[in-house]
Amino acid sequence: MSEKTRILIADDENGICHFMTTILESQGYEAIVAVTGAEAYAAVVSRCPDLVLLDLGLPDIDGISIIKSLREWSQIPIVVVSARMHEKDKVLALDAGADDYITKPFGPSELSARIRTALRHAKGKLGDAARTGKRQIGDLTIDYDKHQASVSGINVGLTKNEYRIMVLLSRHAGKVITHDYILKEIWGPYAVGNNQLLRVNMANIRRKVEKKPADPEYIFTEPGVGYWLREEDSS
Repeated sequence: MSEKTRILIADDENGICHFMTTILESQGYEAIVAVTGAEAYAAVVSRCPDLVLLDLGLPDIDGISIIKSLREWSQIPIVVVSARMHEKDKVLALDAGADDYITKPFGPSELSARIRTALRHAKGKLGDAARTGKRQIGDLTIDYDKHQASVSGINVGLTKNEYRIMVLLSRHAGKVITHDYILKEIWGPYAVGNNQLLRVNMANIRRKVEKKPADPEYIFTEPGVGYWLREEDSS
């Protein structure tokens, strides 16, 4: 069964959060809620949503600042959902990197349509991260369509971040990817230097894909530098 599309609602109004959660769940999405900018940013890093519905008037951080911060490292689609109706607010949000802007109040059909459009556009502009097909390396298969990795045909159950790391390594197969580069690409610039976070995730990946994690055949360590994935022709 494919994983549900996960959407982050960043809004401090309980009524709006409940309204949007109901709409999303009725459409088969998984909804998660953040009521502050700090919570929203942390949720993007830790929960890996596929799209963000962002209110500009969060209590701690202005929404424009959140958009700019996310755009420093992520192309996640951001749909602003705001009571601010002035044209200048829309221009600021879109110029900062938002993909769309919905003015409150709005109906379920409009929200659903805007989400579908943003997700469709995001898939088209993500390039290698949204590639299709498979990469075969020995018994290891990275399936870009199913967003999973398998060994000898058995899904190993990678988390979203673990899968993203595997995709990143596969895009540069045969080349060493530094710790800081992986951390920035997966968790953002504020994670750079947190090598323990990366080591934990790499250990989990190896435990799932390697027959003998201490003697790997797929993912190798370049001490003090980073990691690299064994290179083999794609199927």
